Order: sequence, then structure tokens, then C-alpha cells
Amino acid sequence: MRPGISLVAVGHASSAVLAITFTLCVAFDLVFPEMAMYQVWLKLLPGFEWLTWKSFALGLAESYAYGWYFTLIWVPIYNFVVSRAAKSSTAARSAAGRW
Repeated sequence: MRPGISLVAVGHASSAVLAITFTLCVAFDLVFPEMAMYQVWLKLLPGFEWLTWKSFALGLAESYAYGWYFTLIWVPIYNFVVSRAAKSSTAARSAAGRW
């Protein structure tokens, strides 16, 4: 069995978490306008404005894309490190078996 994690699974999971978080933050801003956080979204999400349906859809899509951005960097690094650790572990067990 090959060590590592699935790029596709982590990509969709990370993206879903960020999209859900974005939606919850927008809802929070609507319920508690005095504690609004939308200024952060204006800086993080290019083209986002407060608040139209088009802008909300854009923010949702960009949040989803940020999840894939994170995944495309993190998962290959993680899988590389895990495979290197598995190879060195196998080599160490093999060398120990020779003695």
C-alpha cells in the first residue's frame, strides 16, 4: 500500500471547510452588523463587495479555490515526506534484520 493522502479528497474537504466558513461569517455579519468582519473579506477576496448575490457567489467560489490552493501545496509536500519516512523506516528495518 502506498503511503500518503488523496489530493482530491483533501482538496474538496479543505475547500468545503473554507466555503462553509465564508458562509457562516457572512451570516454572522448580517446578524451582528456592529461586529462585522466583512472588511477582511474585502481584502482577501478580489472583486468581493458587501453584499450582493453576485458578490456572495464570487466570495464562495474564491473561498473554494483557496482550499484547492492550500491543498495543491500541502498534500504533495506531505506525501513526499511520508514516502521518504516510509523508505527510511523500511531501510532501517532491513538493515536491522541483517545483523
